[in-house]
Amino acid sequence: MTFMHTLWLPILLSSVFVFLASSIIHMVLSWWHKSDFSKLPDEEKFTDAVRPLAIPPGDYMIPNCSSNAEMRTPEFKEKLSKGPVMVATVLPNGMFNMGKSLSLWFVYLVVVNFFAAYITFHAVPAGAGYLKVFRFAGATSFMGYSLALCQASIWYGRSWCSTIKSMIDGLIYAGLTAGTFGWLWMR
Repeated sequence: MTFMHTLWLPILLSSVFVFLASSIIHMVLSWWHKSDFSKLPDEEKFTDAVRPLAIPPGDYMIPNCSSNAEMRTPEFKEKLSKGPVMVATVLPNGMFNMGKSLSLWFVYLVVVNFFAAYITFHAVPAGAGYLKVFRFAGATSFMGYSLALCQASIWYGRSWCSTIKSMIDGLIYAGLTAGTFGWLWMR
């Protein structure tokens, strides 16, 4: 019997539970992530200045150089010292496509929980106790929900406070995933 045959229910159900919890965290408890992004000083002046550039959606590093050699030039060093130094993501103009993002979020939850099921299935025998299942499923899903978030703070200067709050969210999600797996584990 494959792990998918026996664990499809905890994979999908824990994904639903995490989806609901994330909705509550971001919509009902909106104060929790309210400070994750700051408003630019004189936002209108900034947007009026960059709007004519018609920057296509994408990720940008400002200033940017084409090679390591250029990075060592006095001209590039001057750009860095004069600033601004930014990492920017430009989204398409118009309304944010929430339906697409929520659908992709749910697919992501299923993928994280699939790997939690895979690892737990191979580490914990059928009939194991709730806490043993909880430990493996929780640790694995926490890695999927949280650990990669640190990269944005390490490499791109994202606020550690925002990253830690998102990792706490991931801990809640991992607890829900682990609890669901422990509850529905193979007997």
